[in-house]
Amino acid sequence: MVEKKYELVKDDVKEWCGKTLFRIRALKDFSVFKKGVFGGYVESEKNLTQEGNAWVSNNARVSGDACVSGNAWVSNNARVSGDACVSGNAWVSNNARVLGNAWVSGNARVSGNAWVSGNARVSGNARVSGNAWVSGNARVSDNARVSGNASVSGNARVSGDAWVYDARVSGHVKIDFILRSKFNFKSQEQLDKWLELEKQFLEVI
Repeated sequence: MVEKKYELVKDDVKEWCGKTLFRIRALKDFSVFKKGVFGGYVESEKNLTQEGNAWVSNNARVSGDACVSGNAWVSNNARVSGDACVSGNAWVSNNARVLGNAWVSGNARVSGNAWVSGNARVSGNARVSGNAWVSGNARVSDNARVSGNASVSGNARVSGDAWVYDARVSGHVKIDFILRSKFNFKSQEQLDKWLELEKQFLEVI
């Protein structure tokens, strides 16, 4: 049987979205956390594994059937809910939201006011920050960055060393390059045409 690393503090609760969440308290030293230190809030022990170094800290909240496992860390005012999972060495911080069936794994980071929802996946060393949204069946992986007011949705794929800043990408678009734009790309054909026009423009100047 796994030795418990934390307990629910029954007299320190918060009501959130119709659910009662309990503050957690470490029962032993592990990772950078000391026995007795208080963490964030969870609805039940199923939200945070008793194994590994995973932790919920500050005012962060994890509820529903969401889970935080491995060495993952949810901190600040972040929220993880629904059936979402944060695992591996992933971090979710600041005011970020991970909900629905979304997964954040590997060494991925979701921060700022970013949202990851639906069946979206953020993995590898990917970063989602600012006011960015990743939703639907979108995938952000490898060393990719999604930031600013960017939106990646539908079946879009952002990978490699790609950086999507402010642009809105949906459909079956695949990006593995830097894309800074205010445009809304709904198909690979549309994106390819825009890239060709940009290339022609740069050749002229």
